[in-house]
Amino acid sequence: MGQNLLRLKKRPEFLRVAATRKKWAAPGLILQVKSHPAVGKPARADGFLRVGFTVSRKVGNAVNRNRAKRRLRAVAQEILPTHACVGYDLVLIGRRATINRPYSKLVGDLLNALDKMGIDRILTGPASQQLKEQP
Repeated sequence: MGQNLLRLKKRPEFLRVAATRKKWAAPGLILQVKSHPAVGKPARADGFLRVGFTVSRKVGNAVNRNRAKRRLRAVAQEILPTHACVGYDLVLIGRRATINRPYSKLVGDLLNALDKMGIDRILTGPASQQLKEQP
């Protein structure tokens, strides 16, 4: 993934994030957030962000689930390194709409979810305004 972007891979890590019940649902994805347990320790002063991806069988067969995960990974690689605060574990959950939703709207969903959860970096300039104003 990115330079300071690590992956959640084990079930207990996903369950720990889900247990906080802090989430935001957008049409194209659901974002769950938990502050990382290493935050505040001097060894992790540089900070990092961990992200996991999951798509349930309700979304469709294996082909559709894998497509949804690929799309979520692409959006995360583009947005999270520059727009998300470090020190958090994030879980991106795919929905049925993730499969066919236009990519620009998926980007907007993730940016909106980061903003609503209070973990977005405040950016200035015309590029950040264009990203946030996408329909």
